[in-house]
Amino acid sequence: MITVSQTASEKVKSLMTQNNLTSTGGLRLGVKGGGCSGLSYVMEFAEGARPEDEVYEFDGIRLFVDQKSNLYLDGTELDYVEGVMGAGFEFKNPNVKRSCACGSSFTV
Repeated sequence: MITVSQTASEKVKSLMTQNNLTSTGGLRLGVKGGGCSGLSYVMEFAEGARPEDEVYEFDGIRLFVDQKSNLYLDGTELDYVEGVMGAGFEFKNPNVKRSCACGSSFTV
């Protein structure tokens, strides 16, 4: 199961409103091959779920995750952090065994 922090939930809602996404829309999370450690996270807005997606709902937002990515993201929390170096979404994934220095790719 994937969870979403309150901060991330508020940011996703704000971005969905700015992008005029419908009530059936949501955030697609996934994993793809690439990056210096082997796998990279993928995030994009989507108008709706695909037939093979697992759909998670948190605090009024919907997450769409394909079956393959769901294996790598099980137990992950999506967070949104702000700091002096910038702001952005962060995946807190307990399955990660190793990641690159910048944190954008990982190995399980």
